[in-house]
Amino acid sequence: MIVDVHSHLFRHSHDFDDAFRTESARAHAGEVDLTVRFDEYAATAPDDTRTVVVGGKARRSGLWVDDAAVAEYVRARPDRLIGYLSVDPTQPGWQDELRHGHQDLGLRGIKIMPMYAGFNPADPAYDDLFAYAERHGLPMLVHTGTTFVSQAPLEYAMPRHLDPVAMRHPELRMVLAHLGHPFEGECIAVIRKHRHVYADVSALHYRPFQLWHSLRLVQDYGVWDKLLFGSDYPFTTVNDSVDGLRRIARVPGIPGLDPLDQDAVEALIHRPALELLGLD
Repeated sequence: MIVDVHSHLFRHSHDFDDAFRTESARAHAGEVDLTVRFDEYAATAPDDTRTVVVGGKARRSGLWVDDAAVAEYVRARPDRLIGYLSVDPTQPGWQDELRHGHQDLGLRGIKIMPMYAGFNPADPAYDDLFAYAERHGLPMLVHTGTTFVSQAPLEYAMPRHLDPVAMRHPELRMVLAHLGHPFEGECIAVIRKHRHVYADVSALHYRPFQLWHSLRLVQDYGVWDKLLFGSDYPFTTVNDSVDGLRRIARVPGIPGLDPLDQDAVEALIHRPALELLGLD
């Protein structure tokens, strides 16, 4: 079984403004159709794939997906999909949205986007959010790394900002998205320190040299077990992500250095992420 810990629900014009849609073309070559349809996702993933679905809230960047839409989407396929709520803690009423998404809608994790929303997650002002997640066993998916959105400050995407969060909330399960690219070394340093902090490898396979180099760092630091599989659908698919990882695993090592451990890459693809995140 494959667990995709990072997929999105977008309903196109409902959920983001024109600037977000236009700038999303910079994610990789060509404009992406961001409208998510389950049948299209399922056609590009193995039949037994289990999938975490997130929306996203970041007023600064023009993105706002209603948690009720995520709940409705996953409710139709409970054998395949697990929904996360989203909060933008820079906006009034976020505490009510947090409780509603968790207690009323039954969503099972939290997605935050510090860079897109424009806040530093290390600031103790946001500790109530992390404390709620820790207390209720809600895993958090945190965007780290680069973006295509011009109004999103890169400083708040640095993986190091989650280090003090993990120190203050040691039982909180967090996944740092995209291995923090292009700050992978910093991300590896954070996930190595903390028992319940992981990184996903979503949306990395279409930068093959960077991914090979990043996974060599993972191998050298001995943190293969802290990587989880993710696709970042609709920006790419499960099958394309799996194929990309396997292609990278077949690259010979450069002179004087071993290649990637192909068994470790295969274990990453099939890692039991639901168990690790308390979602099984």
